[in-house]
Amino acid sequence: MNNKVINNKGQAKIFVNPYLEMLTRTRPWIIYALYIPLNIFLVYYAWLRLQLPIKLIAVSFLLGMFFWTFFEYIVHRFLFHFKAVGALGKRLVYIFHENHHEFPRDRKRLFMPPLPSILMASFVLLLFCGTGYLITGSTSSALVFFSGFISGYLIYVSIHYAIHAYAPPKYLKVLWRNHHLHHYKNPDKAFGVSSMLWDRLFGTLPDKIH
Repeated sequence: MNNKVINNKGQAKIFVNPYLEMLTRTRPWIIYALYIPLNIFLVYYAWLRLQLPIKLIAVSFLLGMFFWTFFEYIVHRFLFHFKAVGALGKRLVYIFHENHHEFPRDRKRLFMPPLPSILMASFVLLLFCGTGYLITGSTSSALVFFSGFISGYLIYVSIHYAIHAYAPPKYLKVLWRNHHLHHYKNPDKAFGVSSMLWDRLFGTLPDKIH
């Protein structure tokens, strides 16, 4: 990614087919409309129908949010910045993330589009439920954990959108600076967007942040 020209105006063309190209764009409100009601429903269902204790719901939800920050870091560092060699690998990296480095201010691609988002969220939900069942014999807590995880995602993607679209508020200025360093100076550092915790733990903070 270091050799790519950065365009602060314009938009990448990912697919020749106009219908596929249309599916690569979205607006924030569409993603909020998908996941906020789902998160509320899952917590409500766990409390009222599954009768989980409030403390267990709170702990599971917060653990899900915390796990998101680790997931965000790992995926950004090792999947989105994968050093692909073959043509297919390079193409996939470009579709999923490199186009964002080429056109960092393209607001229509700052949120993951609905179709791939739903597919990935469904896979993650099944994974959490399967893991929860193997560990506890129940999927109840996994539903709340997933809700916290998705809430963490919504916080992350909202911060990411704001970083590329607006000036930073004072109390979040360090996150803005960290991510801009990732885009414009150190693409192999600063992989956390909503949190710098894992960059600190794994030694990938940019020099200016230390």
